[in-house]
Amino acid sequence: MVSLALYPPPALAGSVTAGPLREFMLHGSDRTMRELSAGLEADTLRQLDAVISTSSRLKKGDTLYQAGAPFTALYAIRQGSCKTTVLGEDGREQVTGYHMVGDIIGLDGIGTERHGCEAVALEDTTACALPFARLEKLARTSVTLQHNIYQFLSRDIGRDQDMMLLLGSMQAEERLAVFLLNLSERYQQRGYSSTEFVLRMTRQEIGSYLGMKLETVSRVFSRFQEVGLLQVQGRSVKLFALSTLKQIAGRR
Repeated sequence: MVSLALYPPPALAGSVTAGPLREFMLHGSDRTMRELSAGLEADTLRQLDAVISTSSRLKKGDTLYQAGAPFTALYAIRQGSCKTTVLGEDGREQVTGYHMVGDIIGLDGIGTERHGCEAVALEDTTACALPFARLEKLARTSVTLQHNIYQFLSRDIGRDQDMMLLLGSMQAEERLAVFLLNLSERYQQRGYSSTEFVLRMTRQEIGSYLGMKLETVSRVFSRFQEVGLLQVQGRSVKLFALSTLKQIAGRR
């Protein structure tokens, strides 16, 4: 069930026509778009809406963009989810991110004008392109939009730093607890259940993302289930003790 808090206020909804931006906002997938468009005047909102181009529809396993490809746009996930990956020195895939409805991806290409990673759909996924040259041009006419973009980039850098801390200082149980709590919070922010959701990444991919072996991921999941913290059926997860997971993760 979508939380009413995720719907745009009347003034904002009325400022955007029946374009892609309004569609994001009216379907509960608007968190990042709301951040990007916060405080914008009606005319700038309409121009931002016009920047969002035609949706790309991907099947599970399809690639949205490849590592090394020229950077031309950011991508807002409207439906579904993606993982981002890089190839390690040994040629193995390293998962660098899990991205769900409402996320904007492709930021890795801004500095070098080429994507540093590959984005792959984990399920049937729809993503809308935000051509960066047009977004940048619009931002030059709006101090508020510039500020919103800078805040968004800052938060993305912060998430990368949090992941480095996670991989460098936490034990296996702590890493998995943080991962599950992060998913719980992100689903709740989008108006979905914070305690029941589907893991779109395989355990192998989760291990790659968290810097853990597959066997370790499976063992920790089993241990959490044995002590009643969660229940796993296939890829469906039910969390029973968020407070205990927070304790394991070092949160209060």
